[in-house]
Amino acid sequence: MHALGTRSIVSSVNDSSVGSARQLLDATGLVRRTIRRALRQVTHTEPLPPTHCELLRLAETRPGITVADAAQEMHLAPNTVSTLVSKLTNDQLLSRSRSAKDGRSAQLTVTAAASQRLAERRDLRAEIAGRALARLSPADRAALAAAVPALLRLVEEIESLERAA
Repeated sequence: MHALGTRSIVSSVNDSSVGSARQLLDATGLVRRTIRRALRQVTHTEPLPPTHCELLRLAETRPGITVADAAQEMHLAPNTVSTLVSKLTNDQLLSRSRSAKDGRSAQLTVTAAASQRLAERRDLRAEIAGRALARLSPADRAALAAAVPALLRLVEEIESLERAA
């Protein structure tokens, strides 16, 4: 059984919702993979794995975050985040310093190189998606724009299910 109690979730929704969820997840996964492929072609470098990017974005938006807090925020085990921190520190994308309050915990901040890489990646992703969006019909662009608030509410509901499990 999965963390969210698969049996109880599936039995509490109708087949139409499950089918729609599958389509949505397949489509969003395809968009993410297609963007990653396009980024590779434009930059000629392998993008960082998604968990590395997530940790860097988290440390960028919350400078000084601890490994424990990052693990909780990312829903990963602390030792997994520690491994990511070691890799990103070795790659000079993340810096680790001792907390002034508690010398046992490390505080994380992104390096200038990581900030630049994240900004370039954000800009390139937006440019690629923007060029593709511009080729869609006005109705498709409007439908995608209108879907964003609902997608954010979907994230909130999934997180609520996760907390309740």
